[in-house]
Amino acid sequence: MGTSIHNVVIVGGGTAGWLSACVLAARRPDLSIILIEAPGIATIGVGEGTWPTMRETLATIGIEETEFLRECDASFKQGSLFVGWVTGAPEDRYLHPFSAPPPIDMRDVLAAWRADENARSFAAAVTPQAAICERDLAPRHPAMPDYAGTLNYAYHLDAGKFAQLLARHATERLGVTHVAAEVTGIIADGDGDIAALALHDGTAIGGELFIDCSGQAALLIGGHHGVEWIDRSDVSFNDRALAVQVPTQAESAIASQTIGTAHRAGWIWDIALPTRRGIGCVYAARFMSEAEADTVLRNYIAAHMPEADAGNLTPRALSFRTGYRARFWQKNCVAIGLSAGFIEPLEASAIVMIELSVRALADNFPASRAIMDIHAQRFNTLFRYRWERIVDFLKLHYALSQRQEPYWKAHRDPATIPSRLAEQLALWRDQPPSAWDFPQVDEVFSAASQQYVLYGMRPGETVSLSRPRSEACVRLAEISERARALVAALPENRAYFSALRAHAA
Repeated sequence: MGTSIHNVVIVGGGTAGWLSACVLAARRPDLSIILIEAPGIATIGVGEGTWPTMRETLATIGIEETEFLRECDASFKQGSLFVGWVTGAPEDRYLHPFSAPPPIDMRDVLAAWRADENARSFAAAVTPQAAICERDLAPRHPAMPDYAGTLNYAYHLDAGKFAQLLARHATERLGVTHVAAEVTGIIADGDGDIAALALHDGTAIGGELFIDCSGQAALLIGGHHGVEWIDRSDVSFNDRALAVQVPTQAESAIASQTIGTAHRAGWIWDIALPTRRGIGCVYAARFMSEAEADTVLRNYIAAHMPEADAGNLTPRALSFRTGYRARFWQKNCVAIGLSAGFIEPLEASAIVMIELSVRALADNFPASRAIMDIHAQRFNTLFRYRWERIVDFLKLHYALSQRQEPYWKAHRDPATIPSRLAEQLALWRDQPPSAWDFPQVDEVFSAASQQYVLYGMRPGETVSLSRPRSEACVRLAEISERARALVAALPENRAYFSALRAHAA
């Protein structure tokens, strides 16, 4: 039980496996890391939205930003635009940007915003990023250092190309060993730890720590250890998606945000890359059939991309379980990625949970087997909390809706709203979301995120000061002025990426 931890074995490739390998190899060069990937097994490959954390992650593992943007057909993401989530009316839209409101009392901010005669949306009033997103502008100039920007930003990317870039980087630059083989068995020791993995050719690979990145198959955490799956479809109903990639014209605009458009039984994602748009229809099977979802998807493409031949596209059908493991670290096995959990792709939490998981593992890596159970307990407590907060935050988008279709009414049923979220909604009638509501270090969704959704969907929510204080008025005026300056100075996304490609040539 006192064995030192030197040999790490990762099962599964894709974003989860290769990102885990890169981060551990970069942060812990003393480790020997082997990644086993079964040939011929396709990854889900539709996780195309990231968080600003990805900039730090890429810098940490040593990938240059220009290389990443070119190799992954990537673009900038500065937030999420929600269309039709409140009533479905044509003017129904709000933005959840990545830049936070001014760091002053939110009651003062609300009072100043509501007294503003310009009648701007909450996001447009409290951050210049709304103006940048509205005009499809980039958050940075090409001459800036890698990962620096005038505004906070993340990326949209081609998930398949991203996994390939990470694989090359891990094996060619970071010393990760890649084994293309199918795992056919798990060899356990007398204490229940995994000792080795049996491969199809009769060989076995041993290690002291095993990371399960085998996706929904969950070969180690589920198949071997039998760790319970906690189903959260009682709160989050969506369990299906149809996804398609639509080529774009060379001169078309590249949106600065993920666009999520509500429909009668779910929503549609729309992610713009330099060469194509990834579009998908997320829905709940008990409220909509696959044929109906297909029609919704094609109608959206016809309306928003009339140059595309929507009738000849072949969407890919996906199904997913909604929930997470009762434990994510069992014995000497850590689950990262889909093997650990998945809640619908709204707000793009899948990749960031991979980042947070491997960062927590690297920051608190066990020196020996003797101390591993303590690390596991702390890891499990933290990530159970994080998954529960994701469920709460995604539910917030539905609980605030006023749409009248059966799907949306069911989402507002008090029996489907987690008790913690219900309590917060009651509190937020009297006071804004704040750090008191989200006290953990590295909260998945901060108070600012809650504010953007709450006041985007319900502008009149929360009592504010009867008269705005001068400081708040001054801050909002400064934000308006900065927005005008940035609009004049920043390049369009299309121009940015055209120049990037031309420079590479």
